[in-house]
Amino acid sequence: MNDTRPRMPLSGVKVLDLSRILAGPLAAQALADLGAEVIKVERPGNGDEARRWGPPFLKDREGNDTRESPMYLSANRNKQSITIDIASAQGQDLVRRLAARSDVLLENFKVGDLARYQLDHASLRALNPRLIYCSVTGFGQTGPKSHLPGYDTVFQAMSGMMSVTGLPDGVPGGGPMKTGPSLADFIAGQYAASGVLAALYERDGPRGTGMGRHIDIALLDCTIAAQTHSVMTYLAAGVVPPRRGTEGNGGLPSQAFECADGGIIVICGSEAQYRAFCGVLEQPQLADDPRFVTNSARLEHRRELADVFNTLTRQWRAGELLAALEKAGIPSGPINRYPEVFADPQVVHRGVTQRVPHPAAGEVTLCVSPIRFTGTAAPQPTAPPTIGEHTDRILRDLLDMEPGAIASLREQRVV
Repeated sequence: MNDTRPRMPLSGVKVLDLSRILAGPLAAQALADLGAEVIKVERPGNGDEARRWGPPFLKDREGNDTRESPMYLSANRNKQSITIDIASAQGQDLVRRLAARSDVLLENFKVGDLARYQLDHASLRALNPRLIYCSVTGFGQTGPKSHLPGYDTVFQAMSGMMSVTGLPDGVPGGGPMKTGPSLADFIAGQYAASGVLAALYERDGPRGTGMGRHIDIALLDCTIAAQTHSVMTYLAAGVVPPRRGTEGNGGLPSQAFECADGGIIVICGSEAQYRAFCGVLEQPQLADDPRFVTNSARLEHRRELADVFNTLTRQWRAGELLAALEKAGIPSGPINRYPEVFADPQVVHRGVTQRVPHPAAGEVTLCVSPIRFTGTAAPQPTAPPTIGEHTDRILRDLLDMEPGAIASLREQRVV
């Protein structure tokens, strides 16, 4: 199938996306952002379950709800959509024919489910030995819990992420807390994309094997691994990290501070930055206060430190203090809501969002890939497809099917 977008690193790579909801689709989207041709396979009628995860929903030109939820829109840009009933023999045959022409297949079915349809790794490897088959599940392909389902919040809880997120015990609102965005899904999607890229290089690189791989991605594994230094604090030192709210993980003071008209974040990652902070607040003597003179002392007296500095920052307006901190070279920033995020001049300059055509809404604003290749203009993304938007084109152009044969499949509700 012809791809009219400018050449990107993965141009020419064909990906068959059998995944739904978030983690798997995010992995496929990451590959699509890099230029891969991604064909998303959806169930006829309902499609990806994430389409229904609203309200809110994207509005059409008349202001009515479409079938496109923000959850779906977040993970499916730059893809094509085909509907196939994989529970039918004819549908299974279509998937096998597409897999035979693909470089990568992504799926997030329960362990063993696709073997019922002979769409598992072993079956498709026999058909296409070059196929890179990536399975994204909650607990992985092996182990005592591999058969269990799960969603993002389950893995934030089981991985320990919630135990180190939120306010400390003993303060109002203290206790384990889920992150706002679905980070376990996002993390697993990025690890899956990294695994696919490595397998493509192994297959086609300078010493290429010419053979595919089966990649086993578990949300639980990925969410544990992503906690990096928090996990190593326990593994290396036997210390269970406490929840510290907005407080940073290195030098102090590093946290949210109160101003007369709102809060800001200040991070003092070095002694020089700490002393500069004291100078900005016109309290240079605090730099040599025995309670705060070293980072170790500040850690020991962290509560007193926070009280002393909050008393000082409350005398400032947030914008004025941020300007003074910026001039002094101290890492800091406002605590933005989304309206402020997307109005920020830096965000606008970087082109973090783009307005693109959408068949139902007319236009939709998307976040775009944050990966920038210097000297190369990024192609405009395409909107996440409506359900089955490209079914006829894919069957005609990729599988060489005649219009009558496609019409017959549609009458039988195979597509």
